[in-house]
Amino acid sequence: MTAELDMAVKTVIRRCMGISPGEEVLVVCNPVTEEIGALMRIEAQGDGADATLAVISERESAAAEPPRPVAAAMAAADVVLAPTIQSLSHTAARKAATEAGVRIGTLPGVTEDMLARLMSADLEELRRRGRAIVAALDEGREARITCRRGSDLRLSLEGRTGIVDAGELSGRGAFGNLPCGEGFIAPVEGTAEGRLVVDGSIAGVGRLETPTALEVRGGHLVGVDGAGGEALMALLAPHGPDATNVAELGIGTNEEAMLTGNVLEDEKILGSAHVAFGASAAIGGTVQVPVHLDCVILEPTVEIDGEPIVSGGELLL
Repeated sequence: MTAELDMAVKTVIRRCMGISPGEEVLVVCNPVTEEIGALMRIEAQGDGADATLAVISERESAAAEPPRPVAAAMAAADVVLAPTIQSLSHTAARKAATEAGVRIGTLPGVTEDMLARLMSADLEELRRRGRAIVAALDEGREARITCRRGSDLRLSLEGRTGIVDAGELSGRGAFGNLPCGEGFIAPVEGTAEGRLVVDGSIAGVGRLETPTALEVRGGHLVGVDGAGGEALMALLAPHGPDATNVAELGIGTNEEAMLTGNVLEDEKILGSAHVAFGASAAIGGTVQVPVHLDCVILEPTVEIDGEPIVSGGELLL
C-alpha cells in the first residue's frame, strides 16, 4: 500500500466518518473491491472499532438492493462503508439505515488510485464550496443548465433541499459519497424541460468519444441523439418508466478530480455539472427504482433563478 493510499484510508476512517473505539462498523464490498474494503476494515479495527467485512456479489444495476441480511446489518451498524461497483447510495436499504441513524459513506466504483488522489484534496475548501452551492440550490426556485454545445435544461427546485457531499459524515444519520466533492439536489418530479448535451461521461457507459444530446420533457428522458445516449436508454429501459425520471442535479467541487470515465470521479470535477436519471427517493425526491445513472457535463453554465453559480465550467462561489 502506498503512503498516499494509506493516508486516504485514514482520512476516510477518521476525518470523514469519525469512527470511535467500540463502534460497530460494517464494510460492504464486491469481490473486485475486496482489497479496498479490507483496508478500511483493518483501519477501523485498528482504531478500536468492531469492524466486519461483508463481500456481496455485484448487483444487476446501480441502485439495486443488497441482499436482505446485509440490508439488515446495515441498519444495525453504527457506521457503514460501501466500496462497491454498483452504488448502494440510492437503495431503500441505504435510506432505511440512514433513517435509523447510521453514518454511511458509499464509494461506488472506487479504485486505489482514485481514492488516494481525490482524498488528498483540501477538505475544508471542499466543504466551503459545497455549502455555498447547496445554499444557492436551497434558496432557488429554478435551475438552468446551458453550455456551448447546445444544452438548455430547466429544472424546478421548489421545496427541495440540497445535500453537501464533502466528507462530513461524523454526525448521526450522515450520508455521503466518497471520494467526496459535490453539492447536489433532487429536482421536482415532472418539471425538467429542455436539452442536455453530455460531453464527459455517463454512468454504466463510460467516457464519451463524442457528445450526446438528451431530450427531456415533463421531467423524463424522452429522446437521445448519439451512441452514448442510446447506451444510456438501453440501461434505463429494463426498469420501466420511472427509470427516465430526472433524479438529480449536482455540481462538482474537487480540484483533484479529472475525467477518467468513472463517474464517481468525473462528477466531482471542479465546475462540472451532472444530471442523473432514475431513483431520487434517497436524496429527497419521490421516485424509487433500482437504477440511478449520472451524466457529466464538463463546461456548463448553471444559473439559479437567473444568477450564475457556474460559468463555462468555472465555479463562481
